[in-house]
Amino acid sequence: MYEDLNQRERDVLFYLIQQIQLKGYPPTVREICQQLNIKSTSTVHGSLEKLEIKGYIKKDPTKPRAIEILNNSEDVFLNKKKTVDIPIVGQVSAGAPILAFENIEDTYPLPIEFAQDRNLFILKIVGESMINAGILDGDFVIIEKRDFAKNGDKVLALIGEDSTVKTFYKEKDGFRLQPENDFMEPIYVKDLKILGVVVGLYRKM
Repeated sequence: MYEDLNQRERDVLFYLIQQIQLKGYPPTVREICQQLNIKSTSTVHGSLEKLEIKGYIKKDPTKPRAIEILNNSEDVFLNKKKTVDIPIVGQVSAGAPILAFENIEDTYPLPIEFAQDRNLFILKIVGESMINAGILDGDFVIIEKRDFAKNGDKVLALIGEDSTVKTFYKEKDGFRLQPENDFMEPIYVKDLKILGVVVGLYRKM
């Protein structure tokens, strides 16, 4: 199952399933863009159309948020044999940078198809500097461990001994870590280390 989906289609499908199970209704197209770091809403619309054509979802054209999950897709979240436990490795500030704890506090099951062969871990957000991106205080962000990112990615960055989640931009004379909060200023640094890129999010209700 899911062999006919590319990675983006899988990410969109699993995010739909996750949010419907957590909230009882699907996310908006813009929310999907924010959580999956997709810049264009037309890209999400295209993925939704392909998911419908391939029989994974059914949309109601008269109701923008009405999406029904088909083909037993939700089983991927309910069947433990199809999940892998991802470590939750403490907290990271989304306000003033603080050092993230390296100890594993807990685990959270994610679909094998979502995890693929990616090196994932989860961090809890403390603070409100990413609220415009839909990342709220107390949310859990799913991070793919890697040391590179492109402009616009939401990253976990290490500045000295402190870590923080911000939107990443490479500038002429260094780097800009941009908070997604109108009342907070960007952080400019000459040097930093990227610990990972945010690829998903879940919220405890």
